[in-house]
Amino acid sequence: MPFGTRPALTSIVRHIPRVAVAAVAALALTACGGGAEKTDSKSSGEAGAKSGAFPVTVEHKYGSTKIEAEPKKVVTLGLSDQDAVLALGIKPVGAVDWFKEKPYGKWPWAKKKWGSTPPQIVGERDEYNMEKIAALEPDLIIAQYSGMKKEQYDTLSKIAKVVAQPKGHPDYAAPWQTMTKQIGTALGKEAQAKKLIAGIDARFKTIRDKHPEFAKKTLAVADSFEAGKYSAFTKTDPKAIFFSELGFKLKPEIDKMAKPGANVAELSAEKLNVLDVDRLVWVTSSTEANDGIKAESLYKKLKVNKEKRDLFVPYQDPDIGAAFSFNTVLSIPYAIDEIEPLLTAIK
Repeated sequence: MPFGTRPALTSIVRHIPRVAVAAVAALALTACGGGAEKTDSKSSGEAGAKSGAFPVTVEHKYGSTKIEAEPKKVVTLGLSDQDAVLALGIKPVGAVDWFKEKPYGKWPWAKKKWGSTPPQIVGERDEYNMEKIAALEPDLIIAQYSGMKKEQYDTLSKIAKVVAQPKGHPDYAAPWQTMTKQIGTALGKEAQAKKLIAGIDARFKTIRDKHPEFAKKTLAVADSFEAGKYSAFTKTDPKAIFFSELGFKLKPEIDKMAKPGANVAELSAEKLNVLDVDRLVWVTSSTEANDGIKAESLYKKLKVNKEKRDLFVPYQDPDIGAAFSFNTVLSIPYAIDEIEPLLTAIK
């Protein structure tokens, strides 16, 4: 299954792995031993934090974590956490996969930063291979854009320091700024993280200033994961957040139609009228999906379709949809550069 066909569903469908805690604990003890060599700074800690930044304490969903010294080996378990870690000059030694696509070396915004040292894949979405994680002997485990459960956090905490999801936000719903700051603090690079955030905020402001007309337009982002079924993304989804920060207004009705905690409102064809907005962005995985949407008789009746104010954007090839689905400090500049001309071409 191609990456991007169901990124939003990660906040809806989750599985808690059954792990052998005793085996993990044994590996964790090995990881804590003094005889193992650490990965050199070129592969895992380029542009390392100054030692004076530590200790630091990061509060999160499951309490707080005190990090005594600069992490040398980092594992990321959030679906997009690796981007912020890369942006701060560190290559994670382990990361999770999205639908077995191994995206770590592919995306244009991150490819050069990975170079020839890809991470070990240690799970898929919220299913983590505890043994593989322990074998990497990480100093720090980061899980921001994730659905990590408390039992997983407890098990992982026997392996290394863990910074779980930001507190005060549903899983997969924390702002990218918050997650970037959390990661920066954990790595002893808070000032650098704030600078990255300010740079991206400035990029968004430049677009809003350049296109004040966006603020007068209501926009919705949608997908069709299977024939006859449609999904509209709520205000907590990274894709909707991206367009909101470009200046567009979102449609509150979509949030009201979604189930509690979900980042999509599932729509039948009879409810497609909620997508009759000023600008409609379909982000899809294939031309077949596009053709299916365009063939829907009730969709054909919408003004947004009749007046050609809808836009079909691929998740990949080019990787525009993937970029604003990630919505990270690395992917946002690419997404802005690619989407601006497409939006302004709509009259």
